[in-house]
Order: sequence, then structure tokens, then C-alpha cells
Amino acid sequence: MALYLGLMTGTSLDGLDVALLDIEPHQDCTALREHIRFIDGLDLPLPEPLRTRLWRLMHEDHAHFRDLAAAEQALAELAADAIRQLLSRQRLEPKDIRAIGSHGQTIEHRPHGFSDQPCQTPYTLQLDNPSLLAELTGIPVVADFRRRDLAAGGQAAPLAPAFHSALFAQPDQWRGLLNLGGIANLTLLPPLDSQAAVIGFDTGPANCLLDAWHARHQGAAIDPQGRWAASGHVIEELLDRLLSADYFTRPLPKSTGREDFHLGWLEQHLTGSEAPVDVQATLLSLTVESIARALEHTGVSLAGLTPCGGGARNTALMAALEQRLAHASHPTGLTTCASLGWNADLLEASAFAWLAARRVLERPGNLVSVTGARGPRVLGGLYAR
Repeated sequence: MALYLGLMTGTSLDGLDVALLDIEPHQDCTALREHIRFIDGLDLPLPEPLRTRLWRLMHEDHAHFRDLAAAEQALAELAADAIRQLLSRQRLEPKDIRAIGSHGQTIEHRPHGFSDQPCQTPYTLQLDNPSLLAELTGIPVVADFRRRDLAAGGQAAPLAPAFHSALFAQPDQWRGLLNLGGIANLTLLPPLDSQAAVIGFDTGPANCLLDAWHARHQGAAIDPQGRWAASGHVIEELLDRLLSADYFTRPLPKSTGREDFHLGWLEQHLTGSEAPVDVQATLLSLTVESIARALEHTGVSLAGLTPCGGGARNTALMAALEQRLAHASHPTGLTTCASLGWNADLLEASAFAWLAARRVLERPGNLVSVTGARGPRVLGGLYAR
């Protein structure tokens, strides 16, 4: 076995995901593909003090270095504890693990820089301390995956479509995956015998606005199963204003984050007379409609679309999405990650275990058709145990 761990804390800040995979190269080394097998994983909530600290950093214009350092240390310590739990459960030792793929916590992601500044330097920032994580666990760590693609002129996101292709591509039909974290992103996988390229991009907000609005008005970070949103009514005029954002008509490749979709952006479109519960219903509809329109814009007819990530547990969101896609120009049904033999909550963490394996094997981890980079690149830096 060749065991790898993947770590992920997404923009929704709902928790730390840890996935343990067995990833063995094919005997035919020219294929540059791997046998991938999920073994186990953990989905842990972030401690509230850490979640609050990260939330502030993600919305702070002038962050202090001490706050960045403290957040990185807390993340590394939390990850090390989670890894110890998982290894103990599997009766494994640190020496049994080839590497940890650590994504870190995205604080800002601006692949186009600031359009209103003289220097439009693109950047993406993930808080992480891979050196400390390697020290605490005694396991090599691969980290800083995104900036290599950015250096090659790419968007640095999304990176998961390459893993989705390795795992789920089918011989004779298009398949789709929809990750619903803070931001929603689509992966469209062409048939294996097709000359078409994988399509992958961020469609817009998923949980980031829903969680932020719910936290402001209901005092809790998450709307369980979307019950509050389901009790409201969609404000069609507000939905139209939100959907007029430039991002939704931007050509591919493209990626986005809280920098574009945050409460300040939402408030610019409010009159002040809206009932908070109706705004929540409208935000849920925004997520659904932006996904459906993005899918229709690609012109791809899918055999099925598989939601994953935290948003896949939102019953109201899933019901609204299923109804909307059933009446799309290319009707698409929803399938579950479980039907594909995978855990919906741990798919993205699993992607970073795979990306760590690709780095150790010195194989590319990006897809040019998705990120727009100048070519395939080996992603991430390796920090020895």
C-alpha cells in the first residue's frame, strides 16, 4: 500500500476534513495514472475560537502578522490531533504514511489581482504551517498547491477536477460533480474515449452567503437542512439584481471567492425593506440559479450530476436544485456520492491526498482546460518529516 492523507478546511469554515487514501501508481508508468482507494476519514468541526479568528482574517483589510501566525499554528495543531486520531483508529504509525496533502485555509483568492490598483499582481493566500505539521506528526507534508499554477498563468482553482477525472470519468457518457462549499464549483467529465477536455470552474456562491446571513440574523453559523431558507419567499427583483454581477457572465477559465461574494456585496443590492428570512430564501435561489445557468451555458448534456461538500446536506438546497435542473434545457438528474462509492463530505480532502501523491511521484496536478495555465505543472512544495 501507498498511504496518503489529505486535509481540507474550505471557505465555508464548517470544519476540518481528513481523508486517508491508498494511491498506487499503475504498473504501466507511461499511463501516469493511479489506483485510488478510500480507506477512512474524519469530518471535525472547527473549534469556535479558531473559526472566529479565521472568519475575521478573511474579512480584515489590515491583518496583523501575529494573528496570521497564531491561526496557522492553531490549524497545524488541530490537524496533527486529527491525524493522530485517524492513525490510531486504523492502527497505523506515522512511518506508514507517504505524505500529507495540506491545503491550508484560503484567506484571499484573487487570480486577477485588484483591477483598481496600478499593480494588478494575481495572488492566492492559504494560511498553513507545513513545517510545523511535519514536526508534530513526523510525516512529510505537501503544501502550497495553488501558487505553482498561478505562476504558470492559471487561476490556481479549482484543482479538484483533475482528481475527479482520475476517479469518476466514464467510458461513454458525460458525468458532472458539483462541490458545494463556501463557493460552488462544477466539474464536467467527458467520456474517456472523447477528445473533449474536462470543464471545471466556480459557478458562484454556495454556502458563504447563506451561512453569513444566517449567522447575522439567527445567531448560528449554519441553517440546518436549509429550514430557515425554506420558510421564506424568494424576492425575484433582488434575485435579478444579484444575478447581474459581472462574475456570472465572465468567460472561462474563472474562479472566485469571498472577495467577490460577501455580505457587503449583498447589502449593496438590498433596499432595507426586505424580511431577513426572504433574503435567505433568495440567497438559496441565487446558488441554485447560478449553478443551473452555468451548466446550461456549457451546452453539455450530463448523464447525472453528483453534489458533494457541506451543501449536499442542505435538504432545501438539494430539493430546489433537483427541481430546477429537471426543467433545464438539458434536464439533469442528481445522483449521490454514495452511489459512486465515495463519501460526499470527504471528497475534497481526498483530492488533496491525491495531489500529494502526484507531487511525490512528480506528476502534474493541474488541468490546463480548467485553470488556464500555460501547461501541466507539478503542484506543491514538499516538507520532509
